[in-house]
Amino acid sequence: MLQFARTCESIAATPAKNEKVRRLAGYLFALDEADLEAAVRFFTGNPFAQREQRSLSLGGSTIVTAAKHVWGVTDAQLGSAYREHGDLGAALCGFVRPPADLGFFTQTLTPAWLHVLFEEVAQASGKTAGKKRLVLCERILGSCRDPLEAKYVIKIMTGDLRIGLREGLVVEAIATAFTAGVDHVRRAVMASSDIGSVAVAARHGSLHGVRIAYGVPIGFMLASPVTYGGSYRELERANWIVEDKFDGIRAQAHKYGDQVRLFSRTLNDISHTYPEVMQALRTIQQDCIIDGELVARRDGRVLPFRYLQARLQRKTVTADLVAEVPVAFMCFDILAAQEEFLLDEPLLERRKRLAHIIPDNDSISMAASYELPSAQAGEIERRFEDARARGHEGLVLKRTDSPYHPGRRGKWWLKLKRELSTLDVVVVAVEWGHGKRAKVLSDYTFAVRGKDGALLTIGKAYSGLTDAEISELTPWFLSHRIAPTAAKRSRGAIPVEAEIVLEVAFDIIQPSDLHESGFSLRFPRIVRIRQDKPPSEIDTIDRVNEIYQQMLTREHVPH
Repeated sequence: MLQFARTCESIAATPAKNEKVRRLAGYLFALDEADLEAAVRFFTGNPFAQREQRSLSLGGSTIVTAAKHVWGVTDAQLGSAYREHGDLGAALCGFVRPPADLGFFTQTLTPAWLHVLFEEVAQASGKTAGKKRLVLCERILGSCRDPLEAKYVIKIMTGDLRIGLREGLVVEAIATAFTAGVDHVRRAVMASSDIGSVAVAARHGSLHGVRIAYGVPIGFMLASPVTYGGSYRELERANWIVEDKFDGIRAQAHKYGDQVRLFSRTLNDISHTYPEVMQALRTIQQDCIIDGELVARRDGRVLPFRYLQARLQRKTVTADLVAEVPVAFMCFDILAAQEEFLLDEPLLERRKRLAHIIPDNDSISMAASYELPSAQAGEIERRFEDARARGHEGLVLKRTDSPYHPGRRGKWWLKLKRELSTLDVVVVAVEWGHGKRAKVLSDYTFAVRGKDGALLTIGKAYSGLTDAEISELTPWFLSHRIAPTAAKRSRGAIPVEAEIVLEVAFDIIQPSDLHESGFSLRFPRIVRIRQDKPPSEIDTIDRVNEIYQQMLTREHVPH
């Protein structure tokens, strides 16, 4: 693992993409088969193959406790080191002592041996699972012979490698190391959902034998936003189809044999939540992977998202709930049929294949689409307003020749939405960010003003501001902290003086018990810092109620 760590450090030190690929390819080429399979997975930030859908279940507290036992780290030392580095691996690695000084036998860590230990960690269960994970974690840390090795072993355990190495670059490195086609490697990874076994197949020249891993989610293709009211020049150079943008949740259905599974956009299994959809999917006559949207639908009409919320994350779904909020799966793309992967087929061909296998009933339907005759603003916005009148968010525009690119947000698909409104709010609490923003305060809880002048929280946002703006605000927030009240004490949140005013955009307002205002904003995004507006002039709860009532009026939802 020391050579793995040195390779990571080398890759992190160069910003050049081609050089990252070259350095990683050189390392992979020299590994034996067992180490290659494990190391490639580690480089993508996962200790296991994606198709296994497992995690280490090893929290930061267990790692810290193990470090205290093995290296004698104190809370004060760890606190100081973490504030300096903002990363657990970098914070703990400075306390490493050589195994010989620890008084017990250890084995040299290799990627393959570390994977074996990870398997034991993941398999720990029962009343003694926590104790067993701690002992194994101590064994792993105690085997680290060098601070650099420990740094990256901990990074793998926390899933936070952060060396500027996307999975796409790992794919390129595999292709470079073993003289394989990049497209062939990428397709095999998407089909099998195990980049480790694909690397071994590439070494043996057997990528053609990789089969589709039904029951394992594939990354979703994403659409890039287009500003409403713009010139729409993006649409001038190709042919496009138009679909309504549903107000639901994206889902991927896998039908294979007698098995059916549903996955969310975060690749979580949500099958148990939608029994009526699962039953409808079982009527499909062939193995397939379908992309679509789960929506609440009654009497042929798609209901607003707030209706669907009653079905989200339910452990138990009763017949009464299914009757009260019926859900349908609107299908708009197909990724695989039988043993044939369809990602490189043009969109129109994929939709033809999809239309042949989708039954049409209350719980599953083919999403309607139509060709866009022109890219004129008037025509696009007329169709947009028609979609809104049908209760949808807006439009999705897709190039007729587009392939399916999992996980990518390019210009093949475009989404046209118009924000409901914006609110001027004041920041009342902040939190440290994550990843590259671990050393800045980037997560802001904000409030509107109540009828009596009190500040009422309504949401939290962490997107919209530039890195420079966040960096400038961080020292201001740190110097304007206030003591939390007992009623408002929240883990990780730092209360601050209510002085910074933001303009926040959002999709919808919905009732919520999470915030003091009684409302929450869906998909809040910071538009700008309102340096021209004092906190006394932020929006009020009356304005929130006004926007909410306008939204209800537009919905015209039948009961």
